[in-house]
Amino acid sequence: MNADARVPREPDGPKQWSFEVHPATVDRFDDLTAILSPQNPAAAACWCLSYRIPPQEFRALTGEERPARLRRYAEDGVPPGVIAYVDGEPAGWCSVSPRASHSRLAHSQTIPAVDDVPAWSVVCLVIRPEFRRRGMAHQLLGGAVSYARSQGAPVLEAYPIDPQGERISAAFAYTGTTELFEAAGFQRIVPTTSTSGGKMRWLMQLSLD
Repeated sequence: MNADARVPREPDGPKQWSFEVHPATVDRFDDLTAILSPQNPAAAACWCLSYRIPPQEFRALTGEERPARLRRYAEDGVPPGVIAYVDGEPAGWCSVSPRASHSRLAHSQTIPAVDDVPAWSVVCLVIRPEFRRRGMAHQLLGGAVSYARSQGAPVLEAYPIDPQGERISAAFAYTGTTELFEAAGFQRIVPTTSTSGGKMRWLMQLSLD
């Protein structure tokens, strides 16, 4: 899958970004590492595993072990999400894959499934600091939607926070906001009892049929 778009390097600059989105296949895992890796490789970064694997396994993995655990999804032939590139440089990440592949979601009491449709889930969006504030989150999400549709997903779900007009800390921005997903055509289905940064999260859906 390849989603191309053009975004400005500077608001008044003549040069344009070259923007692409690709699945996080094994051959692109070094690019994903460039986006998700913390400054200290031993730090207990999430590596988009907290929803995917059982809590006991997640807690048992050291920070240095977690990248290899995420890579296993790509090695098994199911990319765990998509990578955004700007001028060929890895710039952003969106975790998008079948909800059934997320152990924590499958057993969640705070974000329960609303029906039996085999939905796909967006659980995380990350943009490297140097590429923020250019509207890239919208294009990254658009690439994730296109990828899920290309893989036959009937419905795409997300669980963003509702900022209610307040500024959101970057530490909690990984969920995305209700406004971001509404702009992409998602609809609010039910409020959840899950929170992030003290803000309520909604279960939102976009039909891909």
